[in-house]
Amino acid sequence: MTFVADPARYDSMPYRRAGRSGLLLPPLSLGLWQNFGSTRAFETQRAIVLRAFDAGITHFDLANNYGPPPGAAEEVFGRILATDLKAHRDEIVVSTKAGYLMWPGPYGDHGSRKYLLSSLDQSLARLGLDYVDVFYHHRPDLETPLEESMGALTTAVERGKALYPAISNYGAERTASAAALLADSGTPLLLHQPRYSLFDRSPENGVLDAVEQAGAAAIVFSPLAQGLLTDRYLGGIPEGSRAVTSAFLHESDLTEDVLSRVRALNAIAAERGQSLAQLALQWVLRNPVVVSAIIGASSVHQLEQNLGAIDGPELTPDLLAAIDAALA
Repeated sequence: MTFVADPARYDSMPYRRAGRSGLLLPPLSLGLWQNFGSTRAFETQRAIVLRAFDAGITHFDLANNYGPPPGAAEEVFGRILATDLKAHRDEIVVSTKAGYLMWPGPYGDHGSRKYLLSSLDQSLARLGLDYVDVFYHHRPDLETPLEESMGALTTAVERGKALYPAISNYGAERTASAAALLADSGTPLLLHQPRYSLFDRSPENGVLDAVEQAGAAAIVFSPLAQGLLTDRYLGGIPEGSRAVTSAFLHESDLTEDVLSRVRALNAIAAERGQSLAQLALQWVLRNPVVVSAIIGASSVHQLEQNLGAIDGPELTPDLLAAIDAALA
């Protein structure tokens, strides 16, 4: 069936400016980390992407190794771009990354100029694009000079293969150093992507400050803590859930202490007429440095539930104190 975009897709999405740049991003971005690849039905993946676009989500977050297998998420998204979204390329922000193991040998991992630029070329081929909007160094590499890694991002921009450079998983000091190198090269840092949620507030220990001082913005991943910050595990562990299938969440993580905090947060959300996921997303977006939260979705229904976070009631000081008490 031919896709026809909803003409009202921009009417209600409150876009935010990414730092001091001219780029506007939606408060929720669609990540293709764990729900896209060859093990999922293509039509399900297509339906999620197209519904996100119709809802005003213009930013799609990928990486070279997203799948399974690695590279498959880019291939799936490239297929959707080539058909359904080809006419809308200039309305879409596509991000990809390199920094983790992608191919065997000494040139398929970490942060060398060789790896980053080769990986970007491979990503562009899988996506069927001449350029991506944002290209990230996915993780710091302490064995490679930071000047080399940031120089590779600058080269990607100068060659027209990316519009903006970005970093992910960097600590505060290295973020400041990377931002300074990029600024000196005339390609200022656009985004830093840290893991941030009610269960992981580590970016508050300097990273968000460094991002703000650089004039960049944070776009956070795992805002729902791999599904812990939902009601999914309150009645046990569902078959096929991430606690069973994912390398990033295990049954052993679902301790009574964790679940008691989830129950307390769920009760707070229910009093507000929200789901716990909506409250958790709204909480990370409360920080003005955070331009967007990356959400995954295994179904259109799940995507639409998360979209409810955008219109949630105000987070008052009393509510924030109650959240802190529930986590204590």
